Amino acid sequence: MTIEEQFNLIAQEYDGNRRKFIPCFDDFYESTTKLIVANIDTPRRVLDLGAGTGLLSYYWYKECPSAEYVLVDIADEMLEISKKRFAGIDRVQHKVLDYTRELPEGNFDAIISALSIHHLEDAQKEELFKRIYNKLPAGGVLANYDQFCAGTANMNKWFDLYWEQQLLASGLTERDIELWKERRKLDKECSVEAQMEMLYRCNFSEIKCLYSYHKFSVIVAIR
Repeated sequence: MTIEEQFNLIAQEYDGNRRKFIPCFDDFYESTTKLIVANIDTPRRVLDLGAGTGLLSYYWYKECPSAEYVLVDIADEMLEISKKRFAGIDRVQHKVLDYTRELPEGNFDAIISALSIHHLEDAQKEELFKRIYNKLPAGGVLANYDQFCAGTANMNKWFDLYWEQQLLASGLTERDIELWKERRKLDKECSVEAQMEMLYRCNFSEIKCLYSYHKFSVIVAIR
């Protein structure tokens, strides 16, 4: 299956299972978002890449309700759930778009993404970061909430095994676990350190890993 087909398949139960799949859910999504937003100028426009059901944008919207949000994803059924989440809020737009090929028109003060960019090959990641850089003003921020490998094969086995143990104890169904294993085949993780080096090569002025819990980290890059 393609990434689009995989995520359309699980769209309806996606949000309900997020806390089970991400053991550090609250710190990853909410606490880190609060930290970022507390230290930047309130953005006027926010772009969410691989927005899915709008979960990350929901946490940003809670902190920055005055911003305009553009949510893009290749999985239209995921975006349909996001449209329901933001029903009646005209400052939130949804676009079915492959962000590896193009980004929406205009510039953005903040570009965010959750659990999406790790599906790209490293060369694609770096090319995307170059295009993101050109969409941001001076002081604009990229916040990538994503899934990473440990950097060495042995340590990565530690991370993967512990994550799988957590999932097996989480109450997920056998079907959930099997679908997760299929989706994992599409992952092209890099390490946090490798991604930070990519961002430096793309001329971001300040880069920091703000949060890390085994497989899950949040990297912020400021233009």
